[in-house]
Amino acid sequence: MDSRESKSLPENAYETLAPGVTYQPVIPAKSAPPEVTARSVVWGLLFCVIFTVASAYSGLKVGQVMEAAIPISILAIGLARLYQRRSHLLENVIITAIGGVAGGVVAGAIFTLPALYSLNLHPHPVQTIFICLAGACLGILFIIPLRRYFVREMHGRFPFPEATAITEVLVTGEKGGAQAKLLIQATVVSGIYDFFVTTFNVWKEYVDFQFLPVMRDAAEKAKVIVKFDAIAFILGLGYVMGIRSSMILCAGGFLSNFVLVPLIWMVGRHVPDAVYPGTIPIAQMTAATIFSKYVRLVGVGAIATAGIFGIVKSLRIVAASFGVAAKAFRGGSGASQERTDRDVSVMAILLGTILSAVGIAAFYGTLGASWAVVAVALVLTLVFSFFFASVAANAIATTARNPVSGMTMLTIIVSSVILLRFGISGTTGMFFVMALAGMVCTALSISGQMITDLKTGYWLGSTPAAQEKVKFYGAIAASIAVGLTIVMLARVFQFGEKAPGDAREILAAPQASIMKAIVEGFMNRQPIAYFLFGTGAAIAIILEMVKVPALTFALGMYLPLELNTPALVGGIISYYVAKKSEKAGGETGRTMRERAVVIASGLMAGGALGGVFGAALRIPKWYREDLIQTPFYGNEAVSQGVSMLFFVGLCLYLWIDSTRRVGEK
Repeated sequence: MDSRESKSLPENAYETLAPGVTYQPVIPAKSAPPEVTARSVVWGLLFCVIFTVASAYSGLKVGQVMEAAIPISILAIGLARLYQRRSHLLENVIITAIGGVAGGVVAGAIFTLPALYSLNLHPHPVQTIFICLAGACLGILFIIPLRRYFVREMHGRFPFPEATAITEVLVTGEKGGAQAKLLIQATVVSGIYDFFVTTFNVWKEYVDFQFLPVMRDAAEKAKVIVKFDAIAFILGLGYVMGIRSSMILCAGGFLSNFVLVPLIWMVGRHVPDAVYPGTIPIAQMTAATIFSKYVRLVGVGAIATAGIFGIVKSLRIVAASFGVAAKAFRGGSGASQERTDRDVSVMAILLGTILSAVGIAAFYGTLGASWAVVAVALVLTLVFSFFFASVAANAIATTARNPVSGMTMLTIIVSSVILLRFGISGTTGMFFVMALAGMVCTALSISGQMITDLKTGYWLGSTPAAQEKVKFYGAIAASIAVGLTIVMLARVFQFGEKAPGDAREILAAPQASIMKAIVEGFMNRQPIAYFLFGTGAAIAIILEMVKVPALTFALGMYLPLELNTPALVGGIISYYVAKKSEKAGGETGRTMRERAVVIASGLMAGGALGGVFGAALRIPKWYREDLIQTPFYGNEAVSQGVSMLFFVGLCLYLWIDSTRRVGEK
């Protein structure tokens, strides 16, 4: 094999393929390089456990789950140089695939399982571990039939921001030279920038322009607030997303924050009583409260409906995937399938699903309910997990953001309504619903994370079946690690709110606290906000009618505005870089595009690393945000002005360093 094969991405890696053209990965399908080796598995499992424990603690404390895949890909590159035989590119893919499971399992666990403890339901450690493992296995099994659709058939139509960053890290680490220096430079700049701005009081991370009288009046009188998260990670994310996706994402945010929030305020402020699901009169609410209590539920309805459309659109490819796999199993025409398009057999998927279903049914059977209730709960678990696998994959492929909390909320709501009709309520009902939600939440988290790895492997030439098999290793390790971590923390901390007479310190567990409040409300038979969910569904239907990507728009409605606006800036820069590269043409234009993607990937990688270090630093008791504080931090005008000035500097860095003419890549 020519050494150059492992050092450059093809020109059409990020482009839609012309009819009849097949993408050729970095490592050709005819090659048989080392992938699943003792080295890659051991390091992958080690990183998986380390990042799982760290992410679980920091996530419960500050509500932020560490992004594991990008930092692990960087660590894999560094480890490759420690061996006499340098690790192969595809071994690094396997290390990242196993280690990256940490983020998915942790997100599923900390969003739901702490609620079992704060509800005083006292789950057994084995139950905690099983909920995580069952959900992770379902997420892996249900995303495999969707791989060919999202990864191969839709090549060039989804930006896959996180997969792009991981791929660029791995390829650039192999390539070395000027590109590697460029990636390291961008990673260091972003890592230092995001670490300090998110960890200490150096300048404001969030810019809302409230120091300007006109913006303050708009916020107070009309509840119109412009917010901007001025960090490098989202800038790089927006660049990789591109102008169209970032504009659609931001448009959803504009509808929520500049139309729906002010509209609800204008009408609702005249109502003297609280309007469900709010708990106080709308006249007393801030814009953020209106968004969280009402508008975000509209976004959940839109996401769910857009997900249904996504499932319908992908059914043909899912059926085809099963057909190809079935032929391979029977030794038919699929048996000659090339290495880079070979999944685990359909029989393995079916057997794994059956075993998972039996285990889940047995678990539900231990909770003291009838077998009819067990059957209903099992069906809900399987249907939601499969349905949300497509939603998660679509969301991650488009925006690198998985609507985990929204989909988990929907799971709790629907499951509670159905189980209540079967007479399940009280503590038994709460345990049933939260266990079910924990499995579904973990499944959709793993599905989103796994589609990123599969796309990375597709670009680089990994064997899908190898990636799919090692995911189970990571799932087992991460489930045991996060389950035992939560059990240990539950003995020394309280989750959520402080209980009377309990002297233990508090871990906020913000997402789990929300889920607890929802399940308690439903088990107390409070009304459901059907109108809000239905409004979101109507918006998604309208978007589909005018052929606008409904899920991207719905995600923009659901996510806080400050996460959407900087992504739009990155998308605008990508548009003008593309224009300038087209004008330059030839090798010069191609170099500009490559440099821009490398820098944007470095901004994402550095931002992820900075976030990891910042989250870890918050764990010790001696940590305080004011350990480093600038004299002007408390001055909103100066602090926000400095924040915007530095963000503009990042934009100029991305633009100037990517578009300058260089003699060598």
